[in-house]
Amino acid sequence: MELTLNEKRLLVALEPLGTVDAATLADRMDARREAVVQYALLASDRGLATLERCVNTVYSLTEEGNKYVGAGLPERQLLESFAAEIPMRDLQQHPLAKIGIGQMRKKGWISIRDGIVRKEGSPAPGADELAFANIAKGLIDEDGEAIVELRKRGLVQEEETVTYTVAITPEGRELVRRGLDLREEVGTLTREQIISGEWKDLNLRRYSVEKLPKRIYPGKVHPYQRMLDDMRRILLDMGFTEMHGSIVQSSFWNFDALFQPQDHPAREMQDTFFLGEEWPLPAGFERVRDMHEHGGETSSTGWGGVWSSKKAQQCVLRTHTTSLSIQHLVEHPEPPVKAFCIGRVYRREAIDPTHLPEFEQLEGIMMDRGVTFSHLLGFLKEFYRKMGFEDVRFRPAYFPYTEPSVEPEVWVDGLGWVELGGAGIFRQEVTAPCGIQYPVLAWGLGVSRLAMLKVGLKDLRQLYRSDIEWIRETPIVGRRPDGGE
Repeated sequence: MELTLNEKRLLVALEPLGTVDAATLADRMDARREAVVQYALLASDRGLATLERCVNTVYSLTEEGNKYVGAGLPERQLLESFAAEIPMRDLQQHPLAKIGIGQMRKKGWISIRDGIVRKEGSPAPGADELAFANIAKGLIDEDGEAIVELRKRGLVQEEETVTYTVAITPEGRELVRRGLDLREEVGTLTREQIISGEWKDLNLRRYSVEKLPKRIYPGKVHPYQRMLDDMRRILLDMGFTEMHGSIVQSSFWNFDALFQPQDHPAREMQDTFFLGEEWPLPAGFERVRDMHEHGGETSSTGWGGVWSSKKAQQCVLRTHTTSLSIQHLVEHPEPPVKAFCIGRVYRREAIDPTHLPEFEQLEGIMMDRGVTFSHLLGFLKEFYRKMGFEDVRFRPAYFPYTEPSVEPEVWVDGLGWVELGGAGIFRQEVTAPCGIQYPVLAWGLGVSRLAMLKVGLKDLRQLYRSDIEWIRETPIVGRRPDGGE
């Protein structure tokens, strides 16, 4: 049996002891504890030693908890500070009143009526007080619920200690008794040793090619961020420029400029995060107002009713990045325009495996002379192909600010056709008030849903968690939904 020098040294040091903790063995071998554990692990694989890992939980008082040692918990000190009853205003003068009153009420020690605090009997020390006293004395307390409560209050802290016990087996003991070669081993040959032939007489370290090396985890970009970067690179390669803007937008740009009526359900509190701030309306807002009320100078009849400038000034957390697209068009009214934005958007959603109140959206616009709906479909098909989806189809849809509108769908094995966004041509009610005279092709994509398909997740929340193990195991090279790379 070929053993390393370190395994031999371990067995020789362990043989007279039989069973010992790794720390003691490390002192005996003049080595680090971590190294001794590694040597023992190798020896255990050969059946020459055993290695047992033991995790112990130790509780100690926090800085705040140490303040109450001897005197008792705040509620106990407060209870003993008055007789049978006391006016609440007087009790509130006690330095521990802020903490103690709530705890006394929670434990049923007092009642409060008409501004008078009255004791309810003489309560004996509770489980939390007994646990606190034991921990203060360095004793072990077995009442888990009491310790949990003390930890919640920040009076006790938990610390785990890991110890290792190493024991020699009969096979290991027999090997030591037969004698082991403890000569120093050479693990790396020098040039001189090779040229001179000295290496022939050296005690060379043995290596097993069947042994897996220690796994190394290099630093890498989060899988979700990597996918966002890939999408950004694809669009930049296709000639787009990237837009940027604030997550706080006025309702004017987030809704009104996109011809979304002011009584639209999406503008209600259940779908939108409204803020207390208000922003002034931009110059020329009257054209948007007229478009809503009667269609302005176009053939549209608008939405009718009275448009409220107060509503339009109210700020929101942007519900889509289309608010940046319309502002970009106002700033760049002449063709050609090809721009996109990958940004966080916010909506009031119940959190579950497929919904979050904040998520990323990919938004794009193309404006030029003579572009048509066919150009839009062709671009979307090419974009999804570059993302790894070969089968793409479109079905009619409705959006307040595009007409005609479609929803692209891609084929995913095991799931079928999956909808991945919305697209269309901006309506004249959107472009006319902004002075845009040419067709604007627009599209939006829910990035998180695409990420779930690309990475193979079932829970959307996984994309935003710092799960180191998942990040380590996720391949750097992305996989297409069909299994290719």
